[in-house]
Amino acid sequence: MIFIQRGAEPEILNLVGQDKIRALCEEYNQGKRIFKSDSFDSKVSGHQTVKQALILMQHGKCCFCESKILHIAPGDVEHYRPKAGYRQNSEDAMQKPGYYWLAYAWDNLLLSCERCNRQYKKNLFPLLHPEKRAQCHKDDVCIETPLLINPTITDPKNHIGFRDEIPYPIDNSPYGKTSIAVLGLDREELNEIRRGKLNILKRLLSVIELAEEKVNQENMNLLAEAEKARQFLHTAELPQAEYSAMVAAILA
Repeated sequence: MIFIQRGAEPEILNLVGQDKIRALCEEYNQGKRIFKSDSFDSKVSGHQTVKQALILMQHGKCCFCESKILHIAPGDVEHYRPKAGYRQNSEDAMQKPGYYWLAYAWDNLLLSCERCNRQYKKNLFPLLHPEKRAQCHKDDVCIETPLLINPTITDPKNHIGFRDEIPYPIDNSPYGKTSIAVLGLDREELNEIRRGKLNILKRLLSVIELAEEKVNQENMNLLAEAEKARQFLHTAELPQAEYSAMVAAILA
C-alpha cells in the first residue's frame, strides 16, 4: 500500500451525486434506517468518469494490495466507509445504517481489486473508539479514528513495513496491524507474487554491487549492464509499479 494523491472530483459526483445524497438524507430524516443496495445508484458512483479518474489516480493499481487490476478485471469502486452497513469486527452482525451520506462522496471512493474488496474488507470498518462512530449525516466523521488506513489521507509507509516480501506493522502500529489483517495484505497469494519480484530485484542488486566493486577498463560492459539494472530498480519503486511499497522498503 502506498500514498495516493487524490485527483479532481469527477463532475457527475458534484452535479448528480449531491442530489442523491440530499435525497438519502431526507429519507433518513423521515425515519428510514435501512438502506439496501437498490437505495444506491452504482451508475453514478461507478460512472465511467469516476472509474477512469480512480484508475489514473492509482495508476491502475488496487488501492490496498498494489496489484495491477485492469489486465484481468475491471476493478471495484470501493467505498472506504461502507455505504449500506458496517461491522466493527468480522464476527459482528451488520450494523445499519451505514455511511449512506457518503455513497457519492469523492473522498470516500477508491479503486480496489475484487479480492481485497469482496473477500477481505467487505463491510468491515473498525474504529479505535467505536463509541465515537458517526451514526448519520448529522454527525461529523472527523470525530472517528479509523483503524483501516485510507491511503489518500495517511501515508502507509509510516505504519506498514516489509521484511522481505512479508508486510508487518511498524512499531506494532494498530493502523498497520488492522489494515494488514482486514485486507489480507499478508495472504500467501500476494506473498508469492511479491516474492518472485523480490528475487529478481535482489539479483539485480547483486549485479550492481559486483560491477561497482570491480570497476576497470576490462569490465566496462558489466558496469553498463549494472547501470541498466539500476534504472530498472528505479522504475520498480515508482508509484505506478506493482508492489512499489515493498520495493522502496528493500532499497531504502
